[in-house]
Amino acid sequence: MDIIYINDLRIDALIGIYPWERQIRQSIVLDIEMGADIARAAASDQIEDTLSYKDVAKRLIEFVGNSEFFLVETLTEKIADIILTEFSVPWVRVRLNKRGAVRGARDVGILIERGKRN
Repeated sequence: MDIIYINDLRIDALIGIYPWERQIRQSIVLDIEMGADIARAAASDQIEDTLSYKDVAKRLIEFVGNSEFFLVETLTEKIADIILTEFSVPWVRVRLNKRGAVRGARDVGILIERGKRN
């Protein structure tokens, strides 16, 4: 299985459990790895034959930007589900980073894998 990835995708979102977090938008950072078979695209040299990371990024920017979740766990699960179902990806790894959420730590977040990796 080949991997198409997006790293350091920054999106402002309404995320958090505290009342002050419900009043502001916070920046989250996504690192995404998506299982794919790029052989057909490599042979044809045509964008139609591959998973478009631009389309994935645009969809996530729209979704996350309009979301209002309390937990990063919920948001991360929804992101993985969008990638798996809407882009027909067999396997995905999503790392969601919520910088500044814990004093003394550069970043905190969650890392999940969904689907089957061949």
